[in-house]
Amino acid sequence: MLSNSITIQTDYSEVRLALSVEILQKVSRQLNLKKGVIYYVISDAELLEVNKTSLNHDYYTDIITFDYEADEDIEDNEVLISWERVVENATTEGKTAENELYRVCFHGMLHLAGFNDHTPQQKITMREQENLLLDQYCST
Repeated sequence: MLSNSITIQTDYSEVRLALSVEILQKVSRQLNLKKGVIYYVISDAELLEVNKTSLNHDYYTDIITFDYEADEDIEDNEVLISWERVVENATTEGKTAENELYRVCFHGMLHLAGFNDHTPQQKITMREQENLLLDQYCST
């Protein structure tokens, strides 16, 4: 059974204003995700702690995706995003924070749909897919 439930958990009012649950639900359906997604948009420090304790990585990142698509005991997938990384990356890339936030949200869903970004070619493919979704759902 497919579920396109999207939940956004954050203390950042800018995030709540920027993200459309409807857009994220459409992308979830388009990617045929079986489960809902809970987005936790948190601080750099919080995401660093998760990166250390869950993945044994001692560095900052913009996103961590917990894929529970195949786990029958867990209802929703989880995507953790650093708001500070999003804002910094947007500035570096010359994009708006809203655009970068959607890119990272789509990135997490692409991981849930089976895309990886371990090799240079996979990174190119992932970025192409992110850009397609941005063009489809977020172009002005």
